[in-house]
Amino acid sequence: MSFFGPFLLLGFLPLVIPTCPKPCRCASNIIDCMSMHLTDEVIPTTFAPSTRKIYLNNNELTSIPSGLFDNLKSLQEVYLWGNPWECDCNILYLRSWLQWQQNRTTYRNIVCSSPVHLQGRIITYLSEDEIIATCQYWYCSVALFSQVCLFIFILLQAVLLILVLIYVRRFQKIAKEARRATDEFYEHMDPWAASSKNATD
Repeated sequence: MSFFGPFLLLGFLPLVIPTCPKPCRCASNIIDCMSMHLTDEVIPTTFAPSTRKIYLNNNELTSIPSGLFDNLKSLQEVYLWGNPWECDCNILYLRSWLQWQQNRTTYRNIVCSSPVHLQGRIITYLSEDEIIATCQYWYCSVALFSQVCLFIFILLQAVLLILVLIYVRRFQKIAKEARRATDEFYEHMDPWAASSKNATD
């Protein structure tokens, strides 16, 4: 068994050797994802632990997935400029990671693209209160939108109820006129038929 042990381990090596994340290019522990049109939905979720540099600049990223850089002990620098960073709740991880970097000055070009009142602000120097205030504003907007939708729904229900009532009134009126027409018809019939009809009633 000890003779075949090394060969068995070799069989599992492809499972543990990290591959280059698509659609990036990799060489010498450097991962180049620059200008790949990456979005928040199309960003690598893991990198090799030995990664030293990551190029994510000139893409369409608005945030970084929480914990993406945490296990990269050899990581020296991440290039992040040239992305439309959205400074809301989802930017909290990136801001925290940037603040832990020793060379914070190299990240001065990582700035907010939105919301409007934070445009051009350096993400590293944003206060937590500023970001949380933006999150609360977003929740308030959603709550207001929900209330407006609920009001419209209730209004539509009220309109439908009014239409149903109008329809019922008209139906009752038509039924009454039909009954009156039937009575008039019987009145012009043969008196014997009219009397027998009244007797059955």
